[in-house]
Amino acid sequence: MASAPTSKYNSHSLENESIKRTSRDGVNRDVGETLPRLPGEIRITDKEVIYICPFNGPIKGRVYITNYRLYLRSLETPIFAFLNEEKFNVDGWTVYNPVEEYRRQGLPNHHWRITFINKCYKLCDTYPALLVVPYRASDEDLRRVATFRSRNRIPVLSWIHPENKTVIVRCSQPLVGMSGKRNKEDERYLDVIRETNRQVNKLTIYDARPNVNAVANKATGGGYESDDVYHNAELFFLDIHNIHVMRESLKKVKDIVYPNVEESHWLSSLESTHWLEHIKLVLTGAIQVADRVSSGKSSVVVHCSDGWDRTAQLTSLAMLMLDSFYRSIEGFEILVQKEWISFGHKFASRIGHGDKNHADADRSPIFLQFIDCVWQMSKQFPTAFEFNERFLITILDHLYSCRFGTFLYNCESAREKQKVTERTVSLWSLINSNKDKFKNPFYTKEINRVLYPVASMRHLELWVNYYIRWNPRIKQQQPNPVEQRYMELLALRDEYIKRLDELQLANSAKLSDPSASPSSPSQMMPHVQTHF
Repeated sequence: MASAPTSKYNSHSLENESIKRTSRDGVNRDVGETLPRLPGEIRITDKEVIYICPFNGPIKGRVYITNYRLYLRSLETPIFAFLNEEKFNVDGWTVYNPVEEYRRQGLPNHHWRITFINKCYKLCDTYPALLVVPYRASDEDLRRVATFRSRNRIPVLSWIHPENKTVIVRCSQPLVGMSGKRNKEDERYLDVIRETNRQVNKLTIYDARPNVNAVANKATGGGYESDDVYHNAELFFLDIHNIHVMRESLKKVKDIVYPNVEESHWLSSLESTHWLEHIKLVLTGAIQVADRVSSGKSSVVVHCSDGWDRTAQLTSLAMLMLDSFYRSIEGFEILVQKEWISFGHKFASRIGHGDKNHADADRSPIFLQFIDCVWQMSKQFPTAFEFNERFLITILDHLYSCRFGTFLYNCESAREKQKVTERTVSLWSLINSNKDKFKNPFYTKEINRVLYPVASMRHLELWVNYYIRWNPRIKQQQPNPVEQRYMELLALRDEYIKRLDELQLANSAKLSDPSASPSSPSQMMPHVQTHF
């Protein structure tokens, strides 16, 4: 588990270390900079080794093993130095307050209420404690509906349109089974959701799965909402494949980028991974959800099988397209906390934190795929997002690093049981303490602008700066020269504005002093020389 950056932890010296320093950011280090250590990080052993680098051949070095990581230091040239040394002055755990976020959306209102029926996680142990449900549905109704939904994940509100009041609702599949079971409470409950907006005649249900998979799930007790039973709803399948297909697709991506990139067959090799096809299907599904809600045609229910993988991808991407707040740094953090972390995406199972069974069938890059989709959107709309590429890469790096508690465990109830907010630091502490590093200089804040990315293979590309960034043969311009020059001009502008303010203050002081009154009008305005 990631350790909180406090000084209460003991730090053991490295072999042959005679002098030890602790920097202001709390990172322990020896004078020779042999191994900078995080608070609580303890060296277990170290040994000289020869590392067979896939790019540069054999390199002599020393490997340090701590209670947190392996650290390989080359005796010839630096190989790995991935420790961030930022000082945290922000408590990242305070970023997301569900009550405040729902209030921002104008909730509760006379159609939707906030309920704490799940405060002890007895209704659904993978849902958050606070849920937003229709006003006309009693807590007893919710309990009955829960018995008919996989993992008891009932339909609950994720987002409401500020103008037309259509909503995005998320849940899991109904437990129809081969016999075609029905649940009157579930049927009525979806109708109540539809009736929260009198302009809506039909409720749209988006099932993320391929049709054939949804039918096959009937054999294991699952299924989907039949038009014959849910008369006021229409069902669409989005053909997004399951976690196993996505895992194998990413493995194929790894095979074509590591250790060598074969230029002569690059396009055909990339096509054979089907990775961009999966990205396209996820984006296409999210566009459909966003368009249906934005147009005011219908409220939308989204689910897959259990409602914590493809469902989270679709709801969060649709909300990103619809709501400009989520395109800010703070808003995106809240989006991830709410739709992924709080609503129980199985990070521990999908990533395998602390689990040596790397072949576990539950492993899958679902959250990585979501971030890739966000990156694709940021490429198509370069001024729409406050955050930059580094922001997205940092999130993914610490998805795997276990340095922070943000992505540990599978659900909110498990994090509370393990006291994660007390025992660890949030990733948002790192980011919000150094926001300037993660800002997009081209960002232009726009209210109520809906983004519709082009989900076409012609407009999608492999995220080279993430998937191939460690290959020294792939030369990337970092930072982007255009972005760098733009930031320099912004800094120069800020410098001139500051100087102008100082001169205006000085001039105002002179004007208010009768004894220092200028003798001519030309003396009243200071001369400011600029490069422009």
